[in-house]
Amino acid sequence: MTFGTPQQPATSRRPLRGGPRKLIPLAIAVWAVLEIWLLILVGDAAGGWAVFALLVAGVVAGSYVIKRAGRRAWRRLSESLQGPGAPAAPAAEEGGGNALTMLGGLLLMVPGLLSDAAGLLCLFPPTRSAIRRAVGRRLERSAGARAFAQARMRTADGKVVQGEVIRDDERPSPPRADDPQLPR
Repeated sequence: MTFGTPQQPATSRRPLRGGPRKLIPLAIAVWAVLEIWLLILVGDAAGGWAVFALLVAGVVAGSYVIKRAGRRAWRRLSESLQGPGAPAAPAAEEGGGNALTMLGGLLLMVPGLLSDAAGLLCLFPPTRSAIRRAVGRRLERSAGARAFAQARMRTADGKVVQGEVIRDDERPSPPRADDPQLPR
């Protein structure tokens, strides 16, 4: 008899790693090479000081955007903690959540022209709403798949575990007088 964690059988397979996860380091390397190549092209065309000015402007603009979005998020939090009587900030003025705005600011701060273009796409209202809708649909699909996978829980040996939850903290209901199980 053994105690502790159950041992997996020797015939169990290891989970396969996803294909897209293997491509992430390659994508980052390609992104970095493209950023450097574009900076060299702009440096040849406009000069080194122009490239330096672009990079500094990106950092300044990105930090301003992140600071502004952070203040807006802090204001929303403090208003929500004040209770239901507090005046709500208009959502149309703020354009929804702050996640894409902060991501846009972060991408502006990353040195490079491609990251600046991606950051501006996250900040421009029509593309920001399109990105938000696309990401929302993607999350809904993955959440549905995750919920389906969780509904089919399996043990280490692959068997489905059927069961019922019985709560100890619930009081049993009082017996009814017309119950046939009661002794007479």
